[in-house]
Amino acid sequence: MTNAAAAVDAGNTAWVLTASALVLFMTLPGLALFYGGLVRARNLLSVLMHCFVICCVVSVLWVIFGYSLTFGAGNPWLGGGENLLLAHVGGAVLPGGLPEGAFVLFQMTFAVITPALIVGAFAERVSFPFLILFAVFWLVLVYIPVAHWVWGRGWLFRHGTIDFAGGIVVHTTAGVSALVCAILVGPRRGFPESLIPPHSPGLTMAGAGMLWVGWFGFNGGSALAAGGTAAMAILATHCAAAAAALTWMAIEWIRVGKPTSIGIVTGSVAGLATITPASGFVGPIAAIAIGILGGALCFRATGFVKQRLRIDDTLDVFAVHGVGGMLGSVLVAVFAARALGGVGYAPGFAMTSQIGAQILGVAAAAIWSALVTFVLVRVLAAVVPLRISAEQETIGLDIATHGERAYDHG
Repeated sequence: MTNAAAAVDAGNTAWVLTASALVLFMTLPGLALFYGGLVRARNLLSVLMHCFVICCVVSVLWVIFGYSLTFGAGNPWLGGGENLLLAHVGGAVLPGGLPEGAFVLFQMTFAVITPALIVGAFAERVSFPFLILFAVFWLVLVYIPVAHWVWGRGWLFRHGTIDFAGGIVVHTTAGVSALVCAILVGPRRGFPESLIPPHSPGLTMAGAGMLWVGWFGFNGGSALAAGGTAAMAILATHCAAAAAALTWMAIEWIRVGKPTSIGIVTGSVAGLATITPASGFVGPIAAIAIGILGGALCFRATGFVKQRLRIDDTLDVFAVHGVGGMLGSVLVAVFAARALGGVGYAPGFAMTSQIGAQILGVAAAAIWSALVTFVLVRVLAAVVPLRISAEQETIGLDIATHGERAYDHG
C-alpha cells in the first residue's frame, strides 16, 4: 500500500490536509452548533461537550489501533496490526504522492464525526459515562469493521460495493445505530404529547452553514488528490445540498404554511448526506436530482419516525443521515451511468449488477449496525447508568452533569 521511496506530491498533500481541517470543522464547531441550537437551552453545553469529548477519545484510539484495524491488510473482515501505534506510517507515501500521515489524519476526521452524529438521537437524556463508553465501543465494533469492509478493501469492496465518501460507512451506520439508540434509551419526558421546540434556530443555521462548507472537504477530499474528481465532487455536493434545501422548504411551505429556517437547513443536510456516496461518481445534473429525491424522502421520514412510529430520535439522525445515506448509496448505481453524466461502471459491471452490490452494502452495514448497537446499549446499561434521573432531566444536563450553563439567567 505504501512506497517510502515515492515522491511526495505537494498539491495533493496540501489539498488532503486542507480537507482534513474542513472535516474536523464539520464536527467542531459545525455539528456541535447545529445540534446545540436544536435542543433546549439547558442542554446546549451538554451537546457541545458530547461532540468535543468524542473527538478527543476517537482521535487517540485511531492512532493506537483504529487506523491499523481499518486499513491494515488483515482479512476481508478486519484489518491487520501492522500499523498499530502508527508503526511504519512515518515517511511512507501512498500512490498519488500522498504521505500516509496525511491519509491517517483525513480518515481520523471521518472516524470522529461518525459517532458524533449519533449524539443527536439521544440528546438531553443520556448519562455522560454511557456516552463516552458507547463512543469507544461503537467505534471498535461498528465503524472500524464496516469501514474496512468498504474502504479497506474488505469483503464488500470485493463484491463491488462503492461508497465515495461515506453514505454506507458513515451515514448508514450512524443513522441505523441512532434509531436503535433512540428506541432503547426511550423518549424525553413529555414526548410526544408536548412540543419541544429548538432554543436557538440561529445557532442551528450557523452550524448548518459550517457543515455545508466542511462537506466540501468531506466529499472533495475523498478523491485524495487535487484534481478533476475532487472538483466535480465538490460541485455535485453543492448542487445536491441546494436542491434538497429548496425541496424541503417547498414541501414544508405547502404543508405547514410557512417556510422555516430549521426546515431549509435540515433539507440541506439531507441533501449533503444523500450525495455523499455518489459525489465522485456523478455529474451536477444528477446531483440535483439526487438532492431533490433526498430532500423529499428525508422530509417524509422525519414525520414517519416521530409521528407514526412515535420514536424520539431527537434530532432526526436516522431520518436525515440514515435514510439519506442509504438512498444515495443505491442511487449512485443509477446516476453513475455515463448516459446520465456519471463516470460509468467498473469492468464487468452494469447498472443492475451495481444496484445489487449497493443494496448488499447498505443491508450489511445496516444489519450489523443495528445488531451490534442493540447488544452494546444493553451491556453498557448494565454497567453504567443509561439515562439521567427525571430530576436531572428537568434541571438540564448542563447543570446536572457538567455544573455549568450556557446562559446567565440571573
